[in-house]
Amino acid sequence: MERLEQYRDIVRRVIEDYASVKSSHGKIVKEAIVDPTKDHYEVIHVGWDGPRRIHGTVIHIDIIDGKIWVQCDNTNRPVVDELEAAGIPRSDIVLAFHPEHLRQFTGYATGG
Repeated sequence: MERLEQYRDIVRRVIEDYASVKSSHGKIVKEAIVDPTKDHYEVIHVGWDGPRRIHGTVIHIDIIDGKIWVQCDNTNRPVVDELEAAGIPRSDIVLAFHPEHLRQFTGYATGG
């Protein structure tokens, strides 16, 4: 399998795994957004926690120029750990939620 197709498959599986976990409270649905054509992947929460409306991104990953760009990770189980365990090397993962000038200190790709 070509590396890009392999990465798409890994990211899709990770996203679907996170989205399959039931919320511990409220009437909150986790939705997996998988767009392999534009290489855009997300998990969002939608619903209600009592009187409070819930709608927000939990995980947002893009594949850009053959690298995995973690745009957002609002989890208590870091998504990069799952990506690495599935075989994606740190050199192909960009922690895009860090400013560009600090990425060199993360141990991951800089995306530059």
